[in-house]
Amino acid sequence: MSSLTHFDEQGQAHMVDVAAKASTHRIGVAGGRIEMLPSTLAIIESGTAKKGDVLGIARIAGIMAAKKTSDLIPLCHPLALTRVAIEFAASTVEATGAGSIYCTATVETVGPTGVEMEALTAVQVALLTIYDMCKAVDRGMTITDCKLLEKHGGKSGSFINGG
Repeated sequence: MSSLTHFDEQGQAHMVDVAAKASTHRIGVAGGRIEMLPSTLAIIESGTAKKGDVLGIARIAGIMAAKKTSDLIPLCHPLALTRVAIEFAASTVEATGAGSIYCTATVETVGPTGVEMEALTAVQVALLTIYDMCKAVDRGMTITDCKLLEKHGGKSGSFINGG
């Protein structure tokens, strides 16, 4: 008798039945960071990476990942997404002096279940794409702080992550 929704009374994993849930406008926003050498950030910002436009490719990868979330996460429902937006903000990490790019993914749908997993997947894949495109010059990059920032819609209403 778990309170986790992806397990039945016998403790077996199952896909949650959302047939009786009302379709509402749902929004999920997630964020995460990749830290790197300052010289790596300079390459990305100058557009001189050998593999091309790092942030442009990472943006497309994040959008594609949001659309494929149900193929990657076994119990996620396939959703008709109405919007996926990926944004990047470059900065310097004060404590370490490292370069950093923060990624935010906003995903929306109108349906019976939320898009939190799609937003989280979009962020992770966008950051992994940055790593892949820059690993030749900086294998020590670190992906960190990936989390759900907010969600809106559905029976449970809104959630804003305060931490």
